[in-house]
Amino acid sequence: MRSQFLFTSESVSEGHPDKVADQISDAIVDLFLSIDDQARIACETLTTTQLVVLAGEIRGKGIYEDGQWAPGIPERVEQVVRETVKRIGYEQDGFHWESFRFENNLHGQSAHIAQGVDESGNKDEGAGDQGIMFGYASDETPDLMPATLYYSHKILERLAHDRHAKVVDFLEPDAKSQVTLEYIDEKPVRATALVVSTQHAAGMDNDESRAKLRAYVKGVMADVLPEGWMPDDAQIYVNPTGLFEIGGPDGDAGLTGRKIIVDTYGGASPHGGGAFSGKDPTKVDRSAAYVSRYMAKNIVAAGLARRCTIQLSYAIGVAEPLSLYVDTHGTGTVPESAIEAVLPTLVRLTPKGIRTHLKLNKPIYQKTAAYGHFGRAPDGDFFPWEKTDLVDQLKAKLG
Repeated sequence: MRSQFLFTSESVSEGHPDKVADQISDAIVDLFLSIDDQARIACETLTTTQLVVLAGEIRGKGIYEDGQWAPGIPERVEQVVRETVKRIGYEQDGFHWESFRFENNLHGQSAHIAQGVDESGNKDEGAGDQGIMFGYASDETPDLMPATLYYSHKILERLAHDRHAKVVDFLEPDAKSQVTLEYIDEKPVRATALVVSTQHAAGMDNDESRAKLRAYVKGVMADVLPEGWMPDDAQIYVNPTGLFEIGGPDGDAGLTGRKIIVDTYGGASPHGGGAFSGKDPTKVDRSAAYVSRYMAKNIVAAGLARRCTIQLSYAIGVAEPLSLYVDTHGTGTVPESAIEAVLPTLVRLTPKGIRTHLKLNKPIYQKTAAYGHFGRAPDGDFFPWEKTDLVDQLKAKLG
């Protein structure tokens, strides 16, 4: 680890077109899991000017069986999609929750996938796909997340809160942030550059309005960052391109799964490449990434390392992981091989074992789809993979 360096992470708001798509996809996951907690869902969303399109494969009792939708479900799907866009706040000419065109192209899951994944007889439930998944934790912040991403999310969460609460009247839903921090001896010590680009109301094309927006955003940054961390004014960039009136799906098309680094660790950790949103928890792209974070966080919380990366790998239709890898980046107090031996004794790392341990077959996913899947406690309650309930067992076995 270098003794001194700069590192940067970005975040995007709930109104970013890709995040609109993620939230719609996860709203469908929640809807179907609320009807059948064993439902299979792979829902992709496209958003663009006055259009939302769903596509993907599904299966579930009371949802879609034998090639047919259950009565009333297509109507509920459209209702949930429109309610999601309304909650985000889109009531613009180019994208309005009430009037956009809607296409539902979801269809039945392949029987060939189902036969490999489903539990039957003596066969355990297999992984929904092959792939590699990573989890990460660091002691840089109280929630054991990389500080650059943590503060990028916090800035945008504050903007969204103020917009919804009408603290200010000039913010629109689409926004991006970026935070660059200086690290000395592995610890973040100050920000060297901050960027926010936020969609705004019409009529802010004069110096007075721009100064008002800049002053507001700088105030948010100062509130969010630790005292003394603000950079020089010249290194604070607010809407550096100028006007940002046209945004969201009207400004750029949005697709599910295009913000995988924003969703995870801001580039501080490797990424296996699989997105989360729109997938039920039998898909190890999602559930194994969650359990990898869970294990890494508990290792750091137990004081066994200051930083920890975990990798899992799977083959489609096969229950047990093909590999488990732990890296404590030279900060560990015990050998990585010892941690690798203990973790499977604490959590069964099959798809069903993960879902059972973390109680993932619940409609909890729309809340994950903006401001990161890790290091957050929406509504004051941590996601189950953010709990540190393995700490005592890890200490007893490895401490």
